[in-house]
Amino acid sequence: MGLDDKIENAADKLGGKGKEAAGEATGDDSLKAEGKGDQAKSDLKQAGEKVKDAFKKD
Repeated sequence: MGLDDKIENAADKLGGKGKEAAGEATGDDSLKAEGKGDQAKSDLKQAGEKVKDAFKKD
């Protein structure tokens, strides 16, 4: 996984956590769910990058 991908995934995850926290603080379930979705998307992208890296090494 390239450094750019790692930074982008970390930023996406952090943004998702921020949305989730804002949704929690304001009682906005939609924003909270969107934040959780952003975090899940970031985790999937990171997992996909790790799989690609594993195949590049062989």
